[in-house]
Amino acid sequence: MSDAWLLGRARELLAAVQRVEHTEQLEIVSHLDEMLNETQRRGEPLLVAHLLRASAAARLVTRGMAEEAEPRLDEMLAHTRRHGFALLRADAHALRGRRLMLAEQEDAALTEIARALAILDDSETPDMQFGRREWARMQSGALIDCFIVLNQLGVYEAAEEVIGRAHQSIRDTASPHEITLQLMNRVKMLLGWGLRLERVESYDEAAEKFRVAASMALAAEGPFKESLFPRMPDVSAVDQVGVLAAALALATPDNVHIERLEKLNTDRFFPHEHEIVVIALARCYDKVGRRGDALDLLRRTREGLADSITSPSMRLNLARELARLDNVPDVETGITQSLIDYATTLETEMWSLRESQIATLNARREHERLSAEHGAITQQALQDPLTGLPNRRALDERLRTLAASADAQPLAVALVDLDGFKGVNDKQSHAAGDDVLRIVASTLRDALRGDDIVARYGGDEFIALLPGAPVSAAKQALGRAVSKVAALPHSLSHGVTLSVGLVSLRPQERAEQVLSRADAAMYEAKRGGGNQVASANSMAVEAAVSKPLDSGLDDPAWGFETPT
Repeated sequence: MSDAWLLGRARELLAAVQRVEHTEQLEIVSHLDEMLNETQRRGEPLLVAHLLRASAAARLVTRGMAEEAEPRLDEMLAHTRRHGFALLRADAHALRGRRLMLAEQEDAALTEIARALAILDDSETPDMQFGRREWARMQSGALIDCFIVLNQLGVYEAAEEVIGRAHQSIRDTASPHEITLQLMNRVKMLLGWGLRLERVESYDEAAEKFRVAASMALAAEGPFKESLFPRMPDVSAVDQVGVLAAALALATPDNVHIERLEKLNTDRFFPHEHEIVVIALARCYDKVGRRGDALDLLRRTREGLADSITSPSMRLNLARELARLDNVPDVETGITQSLIDYATTLETEMWSLRESQIATLNARREHERLSAEHGAITQQALQDPLTGLPNRRALDERLRTLAASADAQPLAVALVDLDGFKGVNDKQSHAAGDDVLRIVASTLRDALRGDDIVARYGGDEFIALLPGAPVSAAKQALGRAVSKVAALPHSLSHGVTLSVGLVSLRPQERAEQVLSRADAAMYEAKRGGGNQVASANSMAVEAAVSKPLDSGLDDPAWGFETPT
């Protein structure tokens, strides 16, 4: 058995398991398990992933075996994550969604579909290690598994978008089986959608959905004959597939459909199509004056669903159909029992929606908590823990942004170094040095405008960015900062002063270039004795404490007092 044969055989069995009796389903599940063991022995990762999927999916459509799908889905998820198979990992989440629907955990199922679609959204570019056709097939399969859950939930708009994506992914390479599967899924969706529209009295829109579904049912005839589904030769698709026959009947209820639907109502159904066939047959009965037969059929079906898992939307459709046809009121209440049952079903669904809202609220609270936590972590990553100022990483990002912004020009860039700081660490302690860095950082920050940026560059160096500031105004502001630090009590500053190198960003200048020029200007200030601002424009040094700054440079926009 070649790898290709194993994969092809798995696909055939997965198509068959949906249309055979329970004993045959169990045999198929067992056979798939044997094939899975063989692929695990061979160790080819992609083949193992496909067989894990087939083994799990077969259990999801076999009565009494859904719980057994869980460990295989867990293994599939771990395996696909380990080997980087993004599309199959998305499919594992989608199949988990199907499993949760069977357990009536609708909110959890929707969460799994959201995870699957997020992965698929990030995996639009074909991975050529699989080949274009195989990649498209895996993408389509994952999308269809997402569609199945969305359709069961009655989220038809989202289901339509997803099945459309599935069609687009294989439109150029689809096999007859894949075309048949797409058409059958679309027909099932359109019928469910039409019945839902009728519940809100949008009858024209519902009729259009039924009409389109009927045309698709007829279009399925050709590819169905070559599909992998078990079928009878020379018998039309609408005579073998309940949902296709129901599409024709719901579009034009009439006597011509009754015999076909009666036969199909006793046959093995594809999953989740029984209720649609029953509703279509009941409408045909009613159309030809057999309302009693319609009511009997609907009641028997509804009673049979009591212990089975079906979609909430289909339960409501069935209850509404009974209420619509049952017009004989109770003698005492004047209300039909069917109408009471429909109201009860609606109330049950409303209660489920309430629980869904609570779950959504809790999920959103958790999302907000995690977002805040993530924001705090991000903030920490961009913040110097000692001074609370932005760190070098944050500075680099901000400098790039300001350099690219026309509104920030001219942009003054200053490198600030502490004079005498090494002596504090050597003669006092590193704790004293940390205190000095904190007080200088706070003083420097307070001396500038609110939209100026002061960041710790490393050690005892700081960078100040002053957007929209010409060098003359920036020099005055930074001179004020130099003066304020020099005026700090010795007990706080331990005699530390500032040497500042000031430059203005040039057009097309890179960050490292402008910082290099600011560094050179800062050393010019150091050579002049420190405690001053040196501008790269003239390299003229102004001692901040030896002479006052020129009051003619005052800029009201800066909001500083002229020093005395």
